[in-house]
Formats: sequence, C-alpha cells, structure tokens
Amino acid sequence: MSEKAGESGVARVSPRRAAMDLLARREHSRRELLDKLGGRFPAAELAAELDQLRQEGLQSDLRFAESFVRSRALRGFGPQRIALELRQRGIAAELAAQVLATDEIDWRQQLRELNERRFGTRPAADTRERARRWRFLQQRGFGTDLIRTLNSGSGDDEGI
Repeated sequence: MSEKAGESGVARVSPRRAAMDLLARREHSRRELLDKLGGRFPAAELAAELDQLRQEGLQSDLRFAESFVRSRALRGFGPQRIALELRQRGIAAELAAQVLATDEIDWRQQLRELNERRFGTRPAADTRERARRWRFLQQRGFGTDLIRTLNSGSGDDEGI
C-alpha cells in the first residue's frame, strides 16, 4: 500500500496510488483503469487493488456510466452512440441500458436542440438535404424512431 523504492532508488508508485491519481481527475471504469495501468503493474496485484477500491466505493462503474452519459449528452450525442461508447469502455450492456433509461435526460429535447444548432429552424430544401440531416443525427446516436418524432407536432418530418 505504501510506495516502495525500486532498484534504481526511485520510489515506485503502488497500483492503488496510480489508480487513485486517475480517479482524482475523473471517474473511470474498471476496464479503463486496467487498460491504463496494466503495463505498469502485475495483473494480479492491479486487479486486487481495483477490487479493494470498488469495495471502498472509490471506483464505481455505475458512477462512471452516469457521469459519462451526462457528459456525452451535453455534447449532443444520442443514447445509441453513448451506449456503444460505454460498452467500449467496459460497461456491461445491461448497466448501460439501465443508466440511459433512468437518467433524467429528455432525448427528444436533446435532439431538437442539436438539430436547431446544426441546421437552424428552416426545413430541408430537398430530399438530398433531408437525407444528409438524417445521417448526421443517426451518426450522433439518435435512433430512427426518435428522429421521426422531431417534428411530430407538424404531422410530418419535413423540418429535418
């Protein structure tokens, strides 16, 4: 748990200290910590320290996922893209779905704001422009059903 002097006389940072340094900056998933610290420490020692941090409540995949969802949603990304990015960071699909479902984000409002910020309030001039807008919104992680509801008040989706 304490720092030890290595052969070169330089203090060796413990896996716990290295993980705590990363967690002090922002939340990390367990897999992110394993990826970042895996080359510096023996796997068994690192895994044991990460287990201990989890038991102490200092590392939480749930907390990481909640923070990540809020952050990405504020940057204009939709639920499908965020779920994919969470899985890439080692968060189980079930946990990602749970956080996306319980988080208090109005995805329709997020979509409206992104659409207006990117394209303004004018409807698409033609089919080609409409398709370009759909592709952009889908790449950002908004599903087809959600995009369709963008102009549900008008009865069509010509504004996309």
